[in-house]
Amino acid sequence: MDDSMEHLPLNATASWKFPRTDSAHTLIPLSTIPTAVDHNGHGHDHDHDHDATETDLTNAAARWLKRSEPTYRPISERRLRFESRRPTWLRECIAEAIGVFIFVLCGISSITSFTLHQSDDLGVTAFGSIFQIGWAFAVGVAIAVITCGPTSGGHFNPAITLAMAFWQDFPWRKVPYYIFSQILGGFTAALLVVCMYYTKFQHITDELIAAGKPLVGGGSPASCLAPMPHDDQTLGYVFAAEFFSDAFIGLAIWAALDPANPFIQPAGLPFVIGIAYASMIWGFGSLTLSTNLARDLGPRMVAAIFWGREAFTDHAYAPIGMLVNVPATLLATAVYELCMRDSFAIIAKGHARHRDGDEGLYRHMSRCGMLDEERGYLQHVTTHRD
Repeated sequence: MDDSMEHLPLNATASWKFPRTDSAHTLIPLSTIPTAVDHNGHGHDHDHDHDATETDLTNAAARWLKRSEPTYRPISERRLRFESRRPTWLRECIAEAIGVFIFVLCGISSITSFTLHQSDDLGVTAFGSIFQIGWAFAVGVAIAVITCGPTSGGHFNPAITLAMAFWQDFPWRKVPYYIFSQILGGFTAALLVVCMYYTKFQHITDELIAAGKPLVGGGSPASCLAPMPHDDQTLGYVFAAEFFSDAFIGLAIWAALDPANPFIQPAGLPFVIGIAYASMIWGFGSLTLSTNLARDLGPRMVAAIFWGREAFTDHAYAPIGMLVNVPATLLATAVYELCMRDSFAIIAKGHARHRDGDEGLYRHMSRCGMLDEERGYLQHVTTHRD
């Protein structure tokens, strides 16, 4: 079969015929195949036969194209029983922990590579940049959502979990489990980064101790794991950068999750959220940025284990990095819910139902005059039609 056939839309295969010959598979447009001719030389329309042929060709083409798809072995009853007995809450917590682990690992490993090679002979640009760090977080977020989102919903952020509970009826009883799992994922990712870069961390730590310089602060080994401001930055300065960046990310996430949004499909959601995250890092990452309680608190605990409790007390920044994203995200989602959400469009597209069922929907449409407008339109059509 010609390779180009693999890239044809499925509905396009109906206009092609596979000749039954021993030669190489040649695609012949159906329009070039002569129709049956009667004795008077006139063609006959065989609509039924033509439709059947079109269906057969479409099915044959579909089977042909599916040859490249992976085949799965039959699933046993034992497997199904095992999966049905797994606690749902445990699966969700594991997925949240793994999701945060993935995106935090991608992000802080890029930060570590960039920070620890500031004085390298090759130059720091050989190992990273703010641009690269932004992409690392973006790709990490996308992979996390793709990998773990189907299981847990893909929160990966305590602020998003709280917003889901406030606005989307996410069970409050699950909130503590989700937040704990997210922090655990961030902690594990930071611990792995320290293990992988341990030799480099130890070398730089020894140099700082010998020079009498602090181990915690902007540009220090501890800052590879958790954001820490520089000496020339005030708390008000970093608070503003944190708040507005987190609000931007929260608004972008809420818009991407809106089922009535015509500009995004579910398959594109991980990448939209990842790019929104990266754009704030590109713009404000150099000003000290956390964006996520789990991404901050988990790695900050690891930094405190290896470099001292100053990781929580340096410049009194830790509460800003850990907590500001929560009110910022709640404010952003509140703005979207109160000003931009179109719940009727969600119902109209079949993504949700009225809480009172069809009766409640009918009552709402009557109150808004929608049914009267529809009756008037139908009456106009009936009266003026030819």
